[in-house]
Amino acid sequence: MVFRSLPRLTRALRKAAVLTAAGALAALGPAAPARAAADPAPALPHLNLTGAYVTGVSSGGFLATQLQVAYSGTFDGAGIVAAGPYYCGRGNVVDAAVCLVGHGLPELEQQAVDWSDQGRIDPVGNLAGKPVYVYHGRLDPLVNPLLSDSGVAFYEDFGANVRYHDWDWAGHSWPSPHGVVPCGLTLPPFVNDCGDDPQREMLTHWLGRVNPPNDGAPAGTLTHFDQNRYTPGGSASRLSMDTTGMLYTPPACAAGQPCKLVVALHGCLSGQYLLGDLFPRLGNLDTYADTNNLVVLYPQAVAGLVPVNPQGCWDWFGYTGHDFAVKSAPQMRAITAMVHGLGA
Repeated sequence: MVFRSLPRLTRALRKAAVLTAAGALAALGPAAPARAAADPAPALPHLNLTGAYVTGVSSGGFLATQLQVAYSGTFDGAGIVAAGPYYCGRGNVVDAAVCLVGHGLPELEQQAVDWSDQGRIDPVGNLAGKPVYVYHGRLDPLVNPLLSDSGVAFYEDFGANVRYHDWDWAGHSWPSPHGVVPCGLTLPPFVNDCGDDPQREMLTHWLGRVNPPNDGAPAGTLTHFDQNRYTPGGSASRLSMDTTGMLYTPPACAAGQPCKLVVALHGCLSGQYLLGDLFPRLGNLDTYADTNNLVVLYPQAVAGLVPVNPQGCWDWFGYTGHDFAVKSAPQMRAITAMVHGLGA
């Protein structure tokens, strides 16, 4: 999930992802069909949204942190799973690797302050009081406890209201009651069942209270939309983003009732180009969306050679350019354009 430079590991994980996803899809039923080239995806609908939150796992967790810090005036809260502090990657693969085994928290915090003063990110004072949920698995082989702890400390030092779940014996994964991977393993599709419900914890921390999830057939619809419309320059592939993303919309939100938006970011080797709609189907957000008037946006990254992103990760270390963690970052501009396009 987090960027690794070892090609042997990359090939092995790619093969495992395909095989595991195929088995999971066979058990769950067919995935959403691929959209034909002659049938272009539509734009996002404009909805009655009253707030926006962002969450993600692994590289998606790092990007969720970047979005919350850089666009703190847009996002009301964050959920960080299997990731570390803001600007951890520092703009190159070497520093990203160093980040995974240690941290320089005072330098990262000072960088955020400097960029805030320069207007390159929203004022860091916006983070005060914002609800942030952080999840770290004790058996995570990629993100060590010190790194996760430093992510918590970063938010706390800027006054955020942090809830930290760090007691599950989980691997590097998105934990969900619907997970198909045993809790302690790190295997595709990286959705693990640890016997609890972190999504309920996260949503409750954000919203104060939540209704029980829909445990039956989905009430809403999962649709594809055109990501090219929202990317700088109009070409998602140039940013290592897929041509389409996914959107889950409950009937009440489609009918114009006030709803809140959750942006959910997959990790490496977990985009729809490999796993179809497994992340939405297993991730346990859509189930709460049905009963709590939540719209869930699933932007999609994709593997590519230009820029170099062989595992389909979100940019947390600078493969799209050195401005990857500030408001001018192209992937973050694309995602915030989607958020604004939806009406948040």
